[in-house]
Amino acid sequence: MTYPPFTPRVFSGIQPSGGLTLGNYLGAIKRFVNMQNADFETIYCIVDLHAITVWQNPKELTHNTRELCAGFIASGLDPKKSILINQSHVPEHTQLAWVFNCIARVGWMQRMTQFKDKAGKNAQKASLGLFCYPALMAADILIYHATHVPVGEDQKQHLELTRDIAIKFNHDYKIDFFPITEPVIEGTATKVMSLRDGTKKMSKSDPSDLSRINLTDDAETIAKKIRKAKTDSDALPSEPAGMKDRPEAQNLVNIYSALSDQPVETVLRDFGGRQFSDFKPALSELAVSVISPISKEMTNLMSDSAEIDRILTYGAEQAREITEPIMKKTYEITGMIARAR
Repeated sequence: MTYPPFTPRVFSGIQPSGGLTLGNYLGAIKRFVNMQNADFETIYCIVDLHAITVWQNPKELTHNTRELCAGFIASGLDPKKSILINQSHVPEHTQLAWVFNCIARVGWMQRMTQFKDKAGKNAQKASLGLFCYPALMAADILIYHATHVPVGEDQKQHLELTRDIAIKFNHDYKIDFFPITEPVIEGTATKVMSLRDGTKKMSKSDPSDLSRINLTDDAETIAKKIRKAKTDSDALPSEPAGMKDRPEAQNLVNIYSALSDQPVETVLRDFGGRQFSDFKPALSELAVSVISPISKEMTNLMSDSAEIDRILTYGAEQAREITEPIMKKTYEITGMIARAR
C-alpha cells in the first residue's frame, strides 16, 4: 500500500540545556529562520524530553526551556509562520517513540557514537533514556511526516537511524507510511568552532567563556571575545585554498561569511592580504550588529514568562492537529484497537 504524497515539511529541535551560543545561531537557528520562508511547513521543537536523559535541575530546565523559546523568537522565528513547540506538550512524540523502540534493533543503538561519547567508561551507569533516545529523535521527526531535517554533521548518524526505522516500519507492515527523511546540511558555518581552539566545536560546556559568543552577550563582551580570539601571525589569504591547516583563521572567516550572508570567496577577496588586526574589528562590528538585537529581544521576552508559555501552548495545539491523526493511523497499522466512542 502506498501512502499519498508527503507534504514538504521541515522538523528540527534543540535541547534546552542553557546558554545559547553563536554556534547554535549559525549552525541551526539562522537556518531555521531562513527555511520558514521557503516552500515548506516548518516545525521547530524545544526537546526537553531529550534533555532529561542526563540529570537536569528542574528549576534550571524550566528557565532554559523558556530562554530557548525566547532565543528562537528573538532570532526571527515567527510563531505564525512556524509551529514552535515544547516536546513534552505533544504526547504523540513519546507514543510513537515506544513503537519505534520495538522497530529499532539493539545493535543499531550500540553503534550510536554520541551515546559512547556521553556515557564514556560508565556506560552501564548511564540512563536507559540516553541509550535509546535516538528512537525518540526518530519519533520527533516522523510523527510529523517530516520530509527534511536541517542537521549539523554531528547529527547525521541519528538521521540515518531515522531513515532506517522508517524503512523497516514500512517494510514490516508493507505500507509506505513514513517518509524517508532527507538531511539539509548547508552554509559555511554549520559547525562553528571555539574562539580559543579552531579544532574544537564552540560549546557552552567549555570552561573558558572566551571560547564562545553567547547570544546574551552585550556588545562590549562580543568585541572583547573576538579581539582575544586565537589566530596565527600570517595575513589572510585571497582564496580559500590558502586557509588549509589554519583552523582559527578558517573559523573566523567562516563566521564572518555566515553572519554577512556572503560566500567565503567574497570575504577573502575583500580582506585577502590584510592582517587580523584589520579583520577582527570588522568581524566584531558585524557580530555586534547581528547578535545585540537578539540579546536585547531575548531579555524583553524573558521578562514575560506567561507570554512564552502561551506561545508554546498555541504551538502544541497546532502540532497536535498533525500528530494525532498520524499516531492514530500508526496504531491502526500495527493492529491496536481504537477506543470505542
